Amino acid sequence: MHTRIEFISRLIGAAVLAAALAIVGVQLASMFDLDPLRYGVAFGVGGGILGAVLGFLFTPYLTVRPISAIRQALSAMPLERLVALMLGIFLGLIAAALFAIPLSQLPSPLREILPLASALGFCYLGAVLMMNRYRDLREFVGGLRLPRATEKAIEAEKKEDQHVILLDTSVIIDGRILDIARTGFIRHTLLVPNFVLKELQHIADSPDSLRRNRGRRGLDILSMMQNESPVPVRITDMDAPQTRDADSKLVLLARRLTCPIMTNDYNLNKVAELQGITVLNINDLANAVKASFLPGEELSVTIIQEGKEYGQGVGYLDDGTMVVVEDGYRLMNRTQQVVVTKVLQTTAGRMIFAKP
Repeated sequence: MHTRIEFISRLIGAAVLAAALAIVGVQLASMFDLDPLRYGVAFGVGGGILGAVLGFLFTPYLTVRPISAIRQALSAMPLERLVALMLGIFLGLIAAALFAIPLSQLPSPLREILPLASALGFCYLGAVLMMNRYRDLREFVGGLRLPRATEKAIEAEKKEDQHVILLDTSVIIDGRILDIARTGFIRHTLLVPNFVLKELQHIADSPDSLRRNRGRRGLDILSMMQNESPVPVRITDMDAPQTRDADSKLVLLARRLTCPIMTNDYNLNKVAELQGITVLNINDLANAVKASFLPGEELSVTIIQEGKEYGQGVGYLDDGTMVVVEDGYRLMNRTQQVVVTKVLQTTAGRMIFAKP
């Protein structure tokens, strides 16, 4: 259906522009006092052919596609932002009407141009102001005397915004958040801002194959979370337009919503903690739930490589914990029962020292 409409628009555009440029060609011939039977027809035919080609090629980019993009944007826009947009345009038209009276008294051509320019300018200014301050407008309206049902709806929305966890790009690409959400330990709504989604899309469109695969993995994880996870996952258009960096936007949103940020990014972790924002780090959670061993306990480990010190062997538990076995080199590629001698906690995780 969309292809058919686009083709029809190409035909209409070709016909209209061909007729317009044909008339322009004939007028140019008469303007330069050229022979109308010879040059007028030639200029008219040439202008018509040029107009038909240009109209057929470029009409969809000026008509159908912009209208389709605007329709999709309005369809995806939340109701409160759509109302704010319409209110801003309405206020802009009122302001433009007030200015149109004195502007129409100016000499020509200013009186024809300035009223239209002022209308466009005021509509744009009103729409931008209302969409940037729609939350303040909602709070102002909420302070007025509203029907009881409306008050309950506003309170429910505020309560919903207070029980969310902001997700960073790194934690979505990591993928472990999907498994954690499936367990049911997370009760709050997982909130993904649109700028995080755009960053994922930008990574997925990267020319570098590694970054492209990471971005596509993140998009797949987000899709599976929306379809399979028992935890609600919500995409929001909330933004912090005063900054362009995604990490700074997350910090500002977390402060506004008084909610935690879930991330694996070390720098974002530190910046958020310095500003008093709660940070949920997947790596810290993974280290916290690893099995705890005390000196003297026994465990079974397969020694797969040589350690840094002479005669040491290294193996790993199922959760990735490194086990360094003294005199374990001679037991390479064998599963051995060992006794724990020391447990060391490092920034990279827990390390266990043992002996056969």
